[in-house]
Amino acid sequence: MLSLVKELCLLNGVSSGEDEVRAFIREKAAPYAETMRTDALGNLIVFKKGAKATGNKLMLTAHMDEVGFIVNDITEDGYLKFAPVGGIDPRVVIGKRVSVGLGRVQGAIGLKAYHLVSAEEEKNVPKFEDMYIDIGARDRADAEAAVALGALVSFESDAVEFGCGMFKAKAIDDRVGCAVMLKLLEEELPMDCTFVFSTQEEVGTRGAFGAAFSVTPEIALVLEGTTAADLPGTDSHRQVAVPGRGPVLSFMDGGTVYDRELFELMRELGEKHQIPWQLKSGISGGNDASAVQRTKEGVRVAAMSVAVRYLHAPSSVACVQDFDHMHALARKWIEAVACL
Repeated sequence: MLSLVKELCLLNGVSSGEDEVRAFIREKAAPYAETMRTDALGNLIVFKKGAKATGNKLMLTAHMDEVGFIVNDITEDGYLKFAPVGGIDPRVVIGKRVSVGLGRVQGAIGLKAYHLVSAEEEKNVPKFEDMYIDIGARDRADAEAAVALGALVSFESDAVEFGCGMFKAKAIDDRVGCAVMLKLLEEELPMDCTFVFSTQEEVGTRGAFGAAFSVTPEIALVLEGTTAADLPGTDSHRQVAVPGRGPVLSFMDGGTVYDRELFELMRELGEKHQIPWQLKSGISGGNDASAVQRTKEGVRVAAMSVAVRYLHAPSSVACVQDFDHMHALARKWIEAVACL
């Protein structure tokens, strides 16, 4: 599982530009798929037959996209101005390496030199419109030869294990969910399953809505990454989840109240099979479940996540054991759903 997560996290796939990730997943999924298609929004929809013929009853989804930026101007001096794609804290990006466009033009995010910052400016969080990307261009013409307006910008980050079983990379949210679904595709499943590798989750769960409308499932499981916030100085009641304590089960978040029976089923299976799990204590955030739940007549939804520190940052951190535990619990949950 870890090697697969590493490969996926090293790919670039800012919202609306998931092509590289989709091509990788398509190649991995092809040997196990009964059918596979890409819809108008770029969602990769994979159907795999199981021991029990249930058609489109169950859909699993994880999003391929990651947060990043888009180039919206080029200065006369050859610097790139940009806007965020998805929710990013401006405090975490200054001085970070990025790659721009399909050619992966290398750059770094800059801001006015610190020794020129006034005492008043020092009190404020920098704004994205005050930052720029330095690609080493001599002037505007030089920059335009390398980068076009509208080019997507991805964080440049390695994918490494460190410390006591921890893992650092960009885009753990939600390449870990994609990795779990790829592993499930490799296995003999107890029922028919439709796997949706969705697009544009980070900019409003746009891909999942179209995919769910097309698939029309009765039940859906969202596999995600969620914020951990188990950091020094954070009150325990605000920590949401802790890496290493198992998959995070959600009963409610900022976009969805989850199906009670499906939620309780996950808890019961975790206890029965001694798979560690924890509850998402913060009622905030959201994921593809909010779009899927509202599709057509409505869909029963459940969510299972991996706790991730520094979500939407160039270097996110998660626990390797949680990847395997989410795969194990998702597998048991599918087996139970096959009997519903």
